[in-house]
Amino acid sequence: MRVPSRSPGQQPGSPVSPTAPARRRPSGTAPRRLSATEPDLAAYRAAVAELLVEVGALADAASTRARQVLIDERLREPALAAVLDATPQGLIGARETLLLEMARYHPNERTSARDLTALVRIYLLSRIDVLWWQDAPTFVTDDQVNGSADLVDLEWLRRRDLLRFRYQEQPATMLGRAARGLRRRLRPDATPQTAGLLFRRARREVVALLNDLAREFAAAAPPNTPPLWVTSLVRSAEHQYRLRRLGYAAMLPSGHCLGYSVDVELTWFERFGAREALAELLLARQETGDINVIDEGQAWHLCLAPTARRRLRRAYEAEMGV
Repeated sequence: MRVPSRSPGQQPGSPVSPTAPARRRPSGTAPRRLSATEPDLAAYRAAVAELLVEVGALADAASTRARQVLIDERLREPALAAVLDATPQGLIGARETLLLEMARYHPNERTSARDLTALVRIYLLSRIDVLWWQDAPTFVTDDQVNGSADLVDLEWLRRRDLLRFRYQEQPATMLGRAARGLRRRLRPDATPQTAGLLFRRARREVVALLNDLAREFAAAAPPNTPPLWVTSLVRSAEHQYRLRRLGYAAMLPSGHCLGYSVDVELTWFERFGAREALAELLLARQETGDINVIDEGQAWHLCLAPTARRRLRRAYEAEMGV
């Protein structure tokens, strides 16, 4: 099958072991740093959006070979190659991983990748997170997340009224899960339909970012709109693999496993007429360079940019009085 011609479309730290071979770094050498001229992320996002139009045109099972040819050709184009080649896997590793993710893809009710186009979008845009934080240490195990001095306890902050956003934890017992299920049956729209946080911990800079976003959202949303709702924060690589086994589109490496990525609820806010206000706010923050944004359907994935880290750390310290 012939690959369709290009459509203009709508222009809109340390990695975990990848699902495809990464380029080997000689023993004893330092991690590769970005060049003085960083890749053009606006051009990268535009190229991804253009690629997605073509992937969507090859969505049927008979187009598997054509999709592979398309990916081979497009990822080598300068706007895409510049970002992918600057990640630890490099262009070839990223290409192999994406093709493997596509080959393994099976739609299910859990995954945010509702189709192959969504899978490609999530994977390619998440490479910006990896580019930014390729030298950051990964939280490999659950114990590392729970014991890290780099993370703060959200519940401690919440009880002191220092959080402007909301979240809920995953029930830890069968009784708790039963109670959660009963509440959802009685009041199905009272809270977002999410599992909740496994770890109620976050980096200080991320807390400051979310508080800032929550204040902006409260000012922009219609009256009586609930506060910003966070559905996922830091995860261990151990937990990321668990999510993959359950069918979620949990990419590796991931900004979640570095502590710099979060997911925020979007769909639930439609019932308050506030979804578009939140989406516009997040995309505006991306334009300023503070965050990377990935539309994952019900929730949107955000990753803090390294250039905003110091400013947000100072904001956290000022707000918390530390």
